[in-house]
Amino acid sequence: MQSEQDVNRAIEQYADTVKRICVLHLKNDADTEDIFQTVFLKYALRSAPFESPEQEKAWLIRVTINACKDLLKSFFRSRVVSLEEAGEHGVPPSGTSDVLEAVLRLPEKYRQVIYLHYYEGYTAPEIGRILGRNVNTVYTLMTRARQMLRQALGGEELAE
Repeated sequence: MQSEQDVNRAIEQYADTVKRICVLHLKNDADTEDIFQTVFLKYALRSAPFESPEQEKAWLIRVTINACKDLLKSFFRSRVVSLEEAGEHGVPPSGTSDVLEAVLRLPEKYRQVIYLHYYEGYTAPEIGRILGRNVNTVYTLMTRARQMLRQALGGEELAE
């Protein structure tokens, strides 16, 4: 079990990352808060120490992604439609940038690699380790995602 100080430090350090991943997958503030609590509860209950801050961050990202997937697969979730989806058929809320909207519209496997690369700064080999995918698969997903984003954004070039 982690100490209270370790948990507080982790929340301060990784709260934004966990919330962004949740929003990326769930597109819903209430579910984001639920998963946020779940992730940091799992962190608090974890007894094994981390070898490095990088391992700790990768663990939190993996746990967050898995918790989001579990929620999306749940029976309740498959039978409910959010107000945003009912009103706007899944279009991201107003006030988000065009690029973010385009990223949120990507299929999940492309959204994940784009997020981890551009928003969290991970390299393809690191993303491969976090997601449990071959590094060449990650490169392919990134290339295809960039093409989709270019098309969605009217041919604008993305910064590498």
